[in-house]
Amino acid sequence: MNIGIDFGTSYSAAATYVDGELTLVHFGDAKQFRTAVFFPEVVPDPSDFRLTPELDAQVESHVRDARAQQRQFATEARQQGRSYTERSDADLRRDALRTVRRQWMERRAAESPTATVESFQHALFGDDAVQAYLEYGDGNLIESPKSMLGYRLDPQVRKVIVHIATHILEHIRLAASRQLGGPVRTAVIGRPVHFRSSMGDRGSEQAVEIIREAAAVAGFDAVTFLEEPAAAAMHYHKRLATRQTALIVDIGGGTTDVAFAELGGDELPRIVRTWGLAKGGTDLDVNLSMHSFMPQLGNNVTRVPVHHYVEAASVHNLPKQREFRRQDYRFVDEPWQSRLRALQQPGATTRLNQTAERSKIALSSDAETPADLGFLEPGLGVSVARSDLDAAVEPFVERMQRLLAEVRAEWPGVPGSVFLTGGTSRSPVVKAAVRESFPDIPLVEGDPSLGVVSGLAVAAVEGSTEPASA
Repeated sequence: MNIGIDFGTSYSAAATYVDGELTLVHFGDAKQFRTAVFFPEVVPDPSDFRLTPELDAQVESHVRDARAQQRQFATEARQQGRSYTERSDADLRRDALRTVRRQWMERRAAESPTATVESFQHALFGDDAVQAYLEYGDGNLIESPKSMLGYRLDPQVRKVIVHIATHILEHIRLAASRQLGGPVRTAVIGRPVHFRSSMGDRGSEQAVEIIREAAAVAGFDAVTFLEEPAAAAMHYHKRLATRQTALIVDIGGGTTDVAFAELGGDELPRIVRTWGLAKGGTDLDVNLSMHSFMPQLGNNVTRVPVHHYVEAASVHNLPKQREFRRQDYRFVDEPWQSRLRALQQPGATTRLNQTAERSKIALSSDAETPADLGFLEPGLGVSVARSDLDAAVEPFVERMQRLLAEVRAEWPGVPGSVFLTGGTSRSPVVKAAVRESFPDIPLVEGDPSLGVVSGLAVAAVEGSTEPASA
């Protein structure tokens, strides 16, 4: 079975079509999960795994159980008049070997002297991962790993990033297999037009290579890629009864992507041109933190360089977080010294980022919202106003509008509509900026969270990851 996967910077989701109906994969009760994973303090190296007689016996036990379950599924399918394709022993053994290897790694992690919480036998994902990290402190929380895929990585860091992406993709594959009642082995994975990168186009190539490598280890036999605005276009295409041109604007957590497309009617969607900007919602969180919270830690007051505060606010960037925690603030004046050193404690930068994100969401509807910074100093807090958010968002909005101006100057014709999607499109300020860029064109709002994954599901079942282009 083929599924579409939106491996997002902030949130991830998956979907496919079953009997002609869009079916979203559920992760617990949710239709998406925060792209975050928590590991115990020490992550074992998979290359250290060796198949001992004891582990081989475990593999054979898993194979026997899988055969029995397969026979049960086959019997039920015959009784219900459905077809059912049994998997080969080689496939069953491959799955069993992966399971045993993962369990071996989990035991190694649990036995680590620094992995103090015995209940964490498995990696945790989404909000559960963030909560575990905040509650226990000891361990590794990786947020928004997609943001790191396009940067120059030394071999060991690249190995860790592949390992993290593997866990996330395997989490998606297993959830889909359970819900859909059969093995999921292939996927169409969304990708931005341009990944965040320090290496230009080579960074985007590296990012795709890492995802492809991780998907193979996660149990996918084959994956293909589709640019995210093209995926959103395929979703919008299903809604249009007649043919028209449309401009797709997808503003996600990490990137802003635009596509000019011919959509609707009985013809296939045709992507004419795409544009991309490697900035999105996570930049808004960092900007709001810098504008409203970092002055409480001495930004622009002390002699601490501004880049230290940027590093602290960039929770999605592991090297920056590591650099911030290495700094020595013993000689900074109070109260800034104590607050900065509190921010260096495990989980503190994550709490600050969550506070920024919650404030951003609250200010979408409220004129003012309180922000509690008591984890840095008892009683510390600030009140964040809509004007603060507007000021923090302004650099991103200006850059986005420059991109949209480039789009308008280069498109082949005036589109019939502008289709707006992506999680950051919820922001009234961002939405207003898009309207301002195209005041004479009808704006159609798609599902901010699920527009891209719905289009990836279309591509997965229709077998099209290369919409016709000019």
